[in-house]
Amino acid sequence: MDMKIYRIIKTGLLLVLATYALVLAGLYWQQESLLFRPVVIPASQPLAALATQGAGVSEFTVEVPGARLSVLQLKLPNPKGVVFFLHGNAGNLDSWFINTEIYRRNNMDLVMLDYRGYGKSTGKIESEAQLHADARAVYNHIAPQYVAKKLVIYGRSLGTGLAAGLAADLYKEQTMVDMTVLVSPYSSLTGLTRDIYPFVPQALLRYPLRTDQIIEQFKNPLLLIHGEQDNLIPPSHSQTLKTLAPQARLMLIKGAAHNDVHKFEAYLQGFGAVLAGL
Repeated sequence: MDMKIYRIIKTGLLLVLATYALVLAGLYWQQESLLFRPVVIPASQPLAALATQGAGVSEFTVEVPGARLSVLQLKLPNPKGVVFFLHGNAGNLDSWFINTEIYRRNNMDLVMLDYRGYGKSTGKIESEAQLHADARAVYNHIAPQYVAKKLVIYGRSLGTGLAAGLAADLYKEQTMVDMTVLVSPYSSLTGLTRDIYPFVPQALLRYPLRTDQIIEQFKNPLLLIHGEQDNLIPPSHSQTLKTLAPQARLMLIKGAAHNDVHKFEAYLQGFGAVLAGL
């Protein structure tokens, strides 16, 4: 081969490798901006949910290392129990604290937190371990209110990995979780990333959120809900989790995609029936 052509090819390959390395470095250091899409609310601004979701809704904060987390609670006079809700990766409590009529109708309180940097929550997300610890801190804060009452751990999209982790921890501690509900779950963010970006080495992922490994650790009742038309997290992820957790019930919502599954009557009736049956 002509040396000039060889040098051109070699230079081209080096440029490709250098570009690839830069892309991977950017993915490694910018994972928070890729995964998390918070909407910030000034601390002085009232949350809209306080006005739109009816009586009994209140706001409080929970102190965690380096941050203060914003939390909303629907508190009924004599609730049967509580749904501890871990929301998805975008928005804040104003967009997620909805459908409270389904909880009122079934006499269940609802507690939901904003992750660091979301809504009025301060601080910033820095690791998966931190996310799990924050969820546990808020749960520990509200748990004394619900001794001997029903407990539902609910995760939506990004929050499904956190919900599965919390439910697994509580199971190991022999704390009764009456139902874990995972809506639009991934089997793992590692697997989801592999499906979408097969060129990314899995070792670079700092938020693997391995629900597929966690879910085998507990035998509590489990409900999986997935939109049949979900193109962001395909229903195959719920089907994988169903295989790993034989006790799970899988509810596929016909016509639903990723962001609208909660609007479908089949979801409202199915989830409502689960709450009513506790």
